[in-house]
Amino acid sequence: MPEMKRKRPIENQIEEKEFEERIIEIKRVTKVVSGGKNLSFRVTAVVGNSKGKVGLGTGSAREVPTAIRKAILEAKKNIVEISIINDTIPYEVIGKQDSSKVLLKPAGPGTGIIANSAVRAIVELSGIKNVLTKSLGSTSVLNLARATLNGLLEIKSPHNYAKLRDISVKEVFYGVNGEAEQ
Repeated sequence: MPEMKRKRPIENQIEEKEFEERIIEIKRVTKVVSGGKNLSFRVTAVVGNSKGKVGLGTGSAREVPTAIRKAILEAKKNIVEISIINDTIPYEVIGKQDSSKVLLKPAGPGTGIIANSAVRAIVELSGIKNVLTKSLGSTSVLNLARATLNGLLEIKSPHNYAKLRDISVKEVFYGVNGEAEQ
């Protein structure tokens, strides 16, 4: 009986097309050993579906294509959900990773994304269309990307606050009296 190739499940094929992939850094790294230096490449990748799901991953290998494949695979494993309201974030937040900090501020419609390349990749692939950002401290690409993701993960949706406080979502936005809080 001839051996048949196994096909991947349909769910995996759909999932791969659902997420957009972006490489934000390819870095050449060396390790000094007794025989000399070992050269390899470290790749940082972001995947997202532009609907509130985004993931970050790194991969290291001797060849660039292998490192890219590893980074994308890790990013798909690390996908998290982000809270987005009216194409922006609900409130201002600071994300931290080691000595890097990223300030994320909500912006009005038509503002666009004001950010550097690492922060922009994560914000765009998460589906946020209007946001203001400022990088503070270290400008390492990987740390800025992780700080951005940490900041976005700190944001809780109004539905979560309403559930925690046993009130309606309308009361979260407009207060008990029905007037907008300032």
